[in-house]
Amino acid sequence: MGCFFSKKSKRKSSEKDLTSTATAAESTNNAASNNAEEAPKQYSWDKREKVDPKDFMLTGLKDATVGRLPDKLKGQQFVIQECENCNIYILDHSATITIDDCINCRIVLGPVKGSVFFRDCKDMKCVVACQQFRTRDCKKMDVFLCCATQPIIESSTGMKFGCFQYYYPELAFHFKDAGLSIFNNNWSNIHDFTPVSGETNWSLLPEDTSVLDFVPLPDPESEFKSVRISTETGRSIVPLTRGGRRKESDESCLFVFFAGDYTTANARKLIDEVTQKGFVLIQTKEVSMRPEDVNRVFKNNAEGLTELITKGPVVALELNGDGVVEACRNIATEVFSGTKVFVSENKNSSSSDVDNFFNFADMQMGL
Repeated sequence: MGCFFSKKSKRKSSEKDLTSTATAAESTNNAASNNAEEAPKQYSWDKREKVDPKDFMLTGLKDATVGRLPDKLKGQQFVIQECENCNIYILDHSATITIDDCINCRIVLGPVKGSVFFRDCKDMKCVVACQQFRTRDCKKMDVFLCCATQPIIESSTGMKFGCFQYYYPELAFHFKDAGLSIFNNNWSNIHDFTPVSGETNWSLLPEDTSVLDFVPLPDPESEFKSVRISTETGRSIVPLTRGGRRKESDESCLFVFFAGDYTTANARKLIDEVTQKGFVLIQTKEVSMRPEDVNRVFKNNAEGLTELITKGPVVALELNGDGVVEACRNIATEVFSGTKVFVSENKNSSSSDVDNFFNFADMQMGL
């Protein structure tokens, strides 16, 4: 019996092996078939919209009106190179922009989150808003500038600067998208990286200079005809400041708005009020403060201000002109009675107020 069961077992074992082999082969064939039909694995970067580099550069153009309309760049980098006698309008926010080997061009650059770098350019007229501004090996440039940090020129001559003055409907949103404040503008605080003894490589444009005298509006027949552009001072997104020019009066006033829903609108309202009275806006800053900064900056007037600075950045303005302190205090009472503000108490302490605040702000911003 043992032999009988042994033989039977061997036969059944063989049948079992054949069955297992067939099943394994079928599984292998099915797996191969499934793998052939299965779609390739998708990754997040495979789903991104494809970008054509040509959409983010202007190269080798001559005698043309070109650029990009609002919402075409959406924060991408951009390159302009080897263009001659062109009108170029980049009416959108971007990451960085480099301009190389361009001659006799008029260029408008919407807010740039990072740096704007001009290299080997000459006879240029520009309107620029950016975090950092640099030139190298450039000649004869007129720039209407809004720059959050100190502008730098290197191996460049014949450079002239004015305050940014420009408007198009989307510009305020583009400043926000680029992380730039309209109140942080160091357009006149130029650092010459390669000064030459006895020579001046840069200067400020005359105070009454108009942007339109340098950079024209787009051709009415161009693709930009639908964009409502203005260079009027009253419509400019960035306030017109006197900057580093000599002050006409020894009397200045510090006026500070604390964070709130209408801080920007209130600052603009103040500028309108004081300029209508003949006073001059020297400089502005938007900066965050810590409780310990309040005592150092506002000194004897610090009581009650500590809580206000915890709500967000403050916006400060220096206003200049004979009688400006009294005028500002009257405006604070009559126009901003329900708003928490700081205004210099009198003209004897106002200069110290201005110096204390703007020295602090420059240190905070690394200027």
